[in-house]
Amino acid sequence: MLFCTKIDCALEKCLTYGPLGCYRAPCEINQDGYDIIPTTAKPQMGREPQSAHDAHHTLTTGEQARAWLRILNGYAKPSTPRSVAELAVTVVPLVAIWVAMVASLQFGYWIALLLSIPAAGLLVRLFLIQHDCGHYSFFKSRWANDLVGRFIGVFTLTPHAYWRNAHAIHHATSGNLDRREIGGVEVVTVREYRAMSRWQRLSYRLYRNPLVMLGLGPTYIFVLKFRLPLDMLHGRQKILMSVMATNLAIFAVIVLAGLAIGFTELAMVQVPITMIASSIGVWLFYVQHQFENVHWSKNEDWDFHQAAVEGSSFFDLPWGMRWFTANIGIHHVHHLSSRIPHYRLQDCLERVPELRAVNRITLRDSLKTLRLALWDEERRKMVGFRALRP
Repeated sequence: MLFCTKIDCALEKCLTYGPLGCYRAPCEINQDGYDIIPTTAKPQMGREPQSAHDAHHTLTTGEQARAWLRILNGYAKPSTPRSVAELAVTVVPLVAIWVAMVASLQFGYWIALLLSIPAAGLLVRLFLIQHDCGHYSFFKSRWANDLVGRFIGVFTLTPHAYWRNAHAIHHATSGNLDRREIGGVEVVTVREYRAMSRWQRLSYRLYRNPLVMLGLGPTYIFVLKFRLPLDMLHGRQKILMSVMATNLAIFAVIVLAGLAIGFTELAMVQVPITMIASSIGVWLFYVQHQFENVHWSKNEDWDFHQAAVEGSSFFDLPWGMRWFTANIGIHHVHHLSSRIPHYRLQDCLERVPELRAVNRITLRDSLKTLRLALWDEERRKMVGFRALRP
């Protein structure tokens, strides 16, 4: 079952085993008083393949996932020197490219537009370092993670406390059909879609359209929605204060930078970086949980550890893209143990090579996921709208 409690402490606890063999998943507990504790009293021991398609898909049971977790927990130890170095090799080139973009405006805007691509890649990497800070996996101390996370949030336009809470809910409920609430891409089942009104169907189709999902949507989320994320502010004053503090800091940076180089020039440089980085970030998140064989189950059959592995992809990217995306493509390992810093996720694959075969998606494969939109409960896989045709 899943339940929420109000508490004061701030810590994401490691895996613990409860009495009588019941399993408790990692608690995502934070200073803003929101505690998501998923527990599974009846671990799912796997399922029979539902079709020939499923038969070719490697299935992971909860027991197997927990066995892997016991091995991988040893990698959940951040190194402060390594973390500082990772931050430096991201921030320094990002600042250098940004300054070069400003200087290039006098020679032609096309130069700045070209430079915006690597700048956006570095901004994505900076966001993923903030992501590690949100899991308290980048530094050993909680205050260092929060401090760096809040600072980065000003430049990624992401209020750290809000995002940390929303993302904790995502981890605690991933793959659970009865807890599709906050922190993930909206998914409806075939049965739910057929029960919708015509307007609801049109709205959902528009939402799942790639031009909206990867174009307008990402910019809306980072530029507008995060300025006042109403989905989690009710009754959470500390999150509201964090959001307002982030907004104030963003406003101050815009004013100072605008006064220094000109507001028009600032927009010409920063707007393409923000738009490209936002789309890349949402694309990564989309691919990580919107693939054909993704795992979804009802609450009574849901197993946290099985869902962590089966409900997340291994987005096998080329080395350069892997560096810019801070190994977030190794997402099944990240969901299994979110306390592992990004720079040790690759080591986890080498330690448990079986994980390389679980939900592996290549760059070419990822393009095929754009047609997927509905969870088919009978065939137990994601399907497109065309599957509804008789």
